[in-house]
Amino acid sequence: MKNIPEVKLGLIAVSRDCFVISLSERRRAAITESCAKIGVDLYESKVTVESEKDMQKAVADVKAAGCNALIVFLGNFGPETPETLIAKHFDGPVMYAAAAEESSKDLINGRGDAYCGMLNCSYNLGLRKIPAYIPEYPVGTADDIAAMAKDFLPVAKALIGVANLKIITFGPRPQDFFACNAPIKPLYDLGVEIQENSELDLLVSYRAHKDDARIPSVIEDMTAELGKGNQYPDLLERMAQYELTLLDWAEANKGDREYVVFANKCWPAFPNEFGFEPCYVNSRLASRGIPVACEVDIYGALSEYIGACVTGDAVTLLDINNSVPADQYKDGIAGKYPYAHTDLFMGFHCGNTPNCKLCDGGIKYQLIQNRLLENGGTPDITRGTLEGDIAPGEITFFRLHGNADATLQAYIAEGEVLPVPTNSFGGIGVFAIPEMGRFYRHVLIAKHYPHHGAVAFAHCGKALWSIFQFLGIEDVAFNQPKSMLYKDENPFA
Repeated sequence: MKNIPEVKLGLIAVSRDCFVISLSERRRAAITESCAKIGVDLYESKVTVESEKDMQKAVADVKAAGCNALIVFLGNFGPETPETLIAKHFDGPVMYAAAAEESSKDLINGRGDAYCGMLNCSYNLGLRKIPAYIPEYPVGTADDIAAMAKDFLPVAKALIGVANLKIITFGPRPQDFFACNAPIKPLYDLGVEIQENSELDLLVSYRAHKDDARIPSVIEDMTAELGKGNQYPDLLERMAQYELTLLDWAEANKGDREYVVFANKCWPAFPNEFGFEPCYVNSRLASRGIPVACEVDIYGALSEYIGACVTGDAVTLLDINNSVPADQYKDGIAGKYPYAHTDLFMGFHCGNTPNCKLCDGGIKYQLIQNRLLENGGTPDITRGTLEGDIAPGEITFFRLHGNADATLQAYIAEGEVLPVPTNSFGGIGVFAIPEMGRFYRHVLIAKHYPHHGAVAFAHCGKALWSIFQFLGIEDVAFNQPKSMLYKDENPFA
């Protein structure tokens, strides 16, 4: 995935000048060893920070080494001012962790008091309003901190990506799709750039790519990917032309940003003017780490990109779409899987889910648009969706969302796609999330979320929670167990 950051992790140890500096340095070296054992590559700065001058030298050292994420390690109590200024002057996400004491036989010269120092460190970070990643229990041995570093990597990757991201849009949201209305002010607060364009800009660029010499090679790649799902070979030339249009636009318009995603209008005018539905092309870009969110959903695109950074895998954007019929639950799910009927729903979109995440995916036509634009007749311009049941397995449904009042909120819910036939159309699956019924009512409805949710094909709630905390999102909701009532939940229901 070329559109996803590579993390180069640095390690700086700090030491309070009234403690033995060698204690911090020895413990730092042990972390480097432990990281190597579990495949976490990092650059160990040999500049130990006791003063602000040391801080400047250490930050310059890790920057010169190309580090874009950093661990600040309290090998002993640590100097609270220099250690927090590291995060201020380092351009990238920073994790703080502290050393646990190692032996009851060495609690005089070998005692570091980093357990105490971590409190002063966090207090100073708060005073300076410096965001930092602090693990759930940030005190440990070298092996413990190596494990924390491994957990930090996907978080750092997403934070670096967001800080260097541009969202490119084409067209306004479709009429009566207020769900995709979103103020852009919070994007700038996150450090994200946005470029908004007309659908006409896209059409002009698409036409300019007619007979592009690269089209045959893209068709060849599409043909190999689709296999027996290549039901409309004559359509591939149009779609290949469109894929090149988007990729060229991204390259020409990224500006000072390193990474690009799209949020594009895809109906109702699109098929009439372009001659196909864009869904399959959108799916192909998503599989490469360049999500193309449907219906100009800019926060959907941002959410998808975060999921791609965290998992290093393809993602999708789905409607939280329809309930599972009672007979389908009774015949194929009840007694076989540990879910109540209200834990289930179907996630659907026309055909934007990457082929690698579908069972027997194939190019089809958009049934709803066919009724609207082609009177239900033989499909032509409404072809181009990638359809099939979504492959079973672990998922995380989530969204970072900008509200009408320009505040940010988010939700995270882990679950799975069940290996149950949907008997329906589109890119669709039967999703199971524990306590989904309550989550649907007291988070999605009560907090006014739109119907779009990003889907990562793994359980990654731990990383997503840390990312949203680092970004300063105060309202992060999750699917609470029965023992936890939501704020507005009726206790007598």
